[in-house]
Amino acid sequence: MARIAYNAADAAAFKATRHVTEDSLAAWQAAVIRHLDPQPGMRVLDLGSGTGSWARAFTTWLPDAEVVAVEPSAAMREQSVFAPVLAGDAAHIPLPDGSVDAVWLSTVIHHVPDLPAAAHELRRVLRPGAPVLIRSGFAGRPERISLFRYFPEAIAVLDTFPSIADVEAAFGAAGFALVAVEQIPELTATSLGEVVASLRREAHTLLQLIDDDAYAAGLRRLHQAAQVDSGPVIDALDLLVLR
Repeated sequence: MARIAYNAADAAAFKATRHVTEDSLAAWQAAVIRHLDPQPGMRVLDLGSGTGSWARAFTTWLPDAEVVAVEPSAAMREQSVFAPVLAGDAAHIPLPDGSVDAVWLSTVIHHVPDLPAAAHELRRVLRPGAPVLIRSGFAGRPERISLFRYFPEAIAVLDTFPSIADVEAAFGAAGFALVAVEQIPELTATSLGEVVASLRREAHTLLQLIDDDAYAAGLRRLHQAAQVDSGPVIDALDLLVLR
């Protein structure tokens, strides 16, 4: 079970606000291509595909590849901009053994209740030597995520997420080795004013899991900062690559 049970409102908020800008997509595309070694006819699995924006991006980045999306939440599947989307989760991937050339997980790893089971399931569906690419925030690494400047109480939630060491250990037990850790910068918004206008608590696990008082205090900090700070908001999430 995920940390939050995505309902229709959560999925709609996620679809409306959790998109990545074109400039940021270009940065992620460069990183993905660098680690993926694309080949004609390869099959890429987007595991925990959410509302489908990454699966759709992969079809553009890799026009000769087959992109397969798997998502456990029915509400997310209903909102997906990519089709088809298979029902499944990290412990139950509805694909045959050795049928996948790469796996992508974006802001998913903290929803996986059993990392060792997920790692073994990914080992099952992946061809030998194929990579797992994980885009996420990880425990102990809040520094380059602007959300935590205004909602510092959410750092305690982040610290319940898997750490990079946790992922390395769980995947190592399934025969994977961690081969790269990178931080990829993203243009989150053109200004804090844009963040204020678009922020929806339902779209963020970190904000759903703090209490109402902490959320209200964070909103006040965010509104105050937006009155004096007019620059762009640049964040960075980690990319882990395992083989």
